Amino acid sequence: MNTANLLLKERHAFIQERLLADGRVLALDLAQQLNVSEDTIRRDLRDLAAAGLCTRVYGGALPPPPAAGPLAERRSQAPERKARLAQAAISLVVADSVLFIDAGSTNLAIAAALPQLPLTVVTNAAAVALALQDRPAIELIMIGGRVNRRSGANLGAAALRDAERMRPDIFFLGGCGLDAAAGITCFNYEEAEFKRSLASASKSVLVAAISEKFGTAAPYAVLPAAHLTYLALESETDSHQADGFARQGVQLLYANAD
Repeated sequence: MNTANLLLKERHAFIQERLLADGRVLALDLAQQLNVSEDTIRRDLRDLAAAGLCTRVYGGALPPPPAAGPLAERRSQAPERKARLAQAAISLVVADSVLFIDAGSTNLAIAAALPQLPLTVVTNAAAVALALQDRPAIELIMIGGRVNRRSGANLGAAALRDAERMRPDIFFLGGCGLDAAAGITCFNYEEAEFKRSLASASKSVLVAAISEKFGTAAPYAVLPAAHLTYLALESETDSHQADGFARQGVQLLYANAD
């Protein structure tokens, strides 16, 4: 195929096809395949990222994560799969632990599945607090701040100040996109800052995620993959992604299949 004179829309369509087929694209490879400069490809990737069709990462781009709708909508998506991930995640919980449970539908399933043990649970998510309010063995601490209605999380300066005082044994971190090279990413700048601050203060960090989130990236970086302690994932998760996290020292916890 003669790609020397491809028009802008044709280049964009070609890049999207490569993303769909390969799960990622590299600017250098695309420039060679399309016989254009890397600067041209970088501009194309910026255009596609601005349209929400990819997320730029170092050297290229990844597909965007699954669309992040309101929490009420996400709670209804794949509830059985999230419940199985929750069972894998709570296998680490022991009596008298201090846990921080981040916002998110999978983390809400983790809160609901917590064992009947004396625990301290800190959260910035009203839905998580509501799920635990009738558990007398759990000391419940709620982080305040401005409510982000999309994520269901309290964010902002007040939430960040409260979080800086915490030293959780396990931080159950919610991630929008997960990639062994790009790390953990999310859609909101303030949320990424909050998650980073809390992760740095926690003894261990766990992310539980359905398979569709792997090999994707959202616009804001939270953590490199190597900074995770545990990853709860499904057996059908792409093996290259799972191996990539494992090679960086992340302990994998597989959810039981049906």
